[in-house]
Amino acid sequence: MYEPASKISGTEAVFAHLMANEYEHPAVAAFKTLATDAKFDRAELTITVAAENIVAAAEAAKAAGYNFLEDVTCLDWYPSEPRFRVTYHILSHKLKSRLRLGVELGSDAASLDSITGVWPSANFYEREVFDLFGVHFNGHPNLVRIMMPEDWNGHPLRKDYPVEGYR
Repeated sequence: MYEPASKISGTEAVFAHLMANEYEHPAVAAFKTLATDAKFDRAELTITVAAENIVAAAEAAKAAGYNFLEDVTCLDWYPSEPRFRVTYHILSHKLKSRLRLGVELGSDAASLDSITGVWPSANFYEREVFDLFGVHFNGHPNLVRIMMPEDWNGHPLRKDYPVEGYR
């Protein structure tokens, strides 16, 4: 029986560990070519992909049996670069397994392709990240503010947003 390691980081180390232990994680083969980084912690796989590969990674996850997009989150690491990390939290009910797909974005290139074509439920999650962090999702069917008023200036969860707002 497979015994998960407590924590492994680095693309090669993660995939080597999974293969050596004959861990039949359905995403292993699909993501080995897409991953720029990987982490395996507490039997949960986190894959980082380049922004241009997010749709392919989402399609690979869906093909591997991951059927439910739980959430899309964003971190702002200002003033560090890459500034943003957008993470897709995905679940497979059948496999009883969780997967995270992450994309790191710089301040100058805070945009990536929308995955609403893969999971329509990404619609509201991506709108929330856009509204609060200013990350643009190319090809999104309705990328408008969802929480803040339409005339709101700025994106309030960015770390460089003034505490008292813009005046």
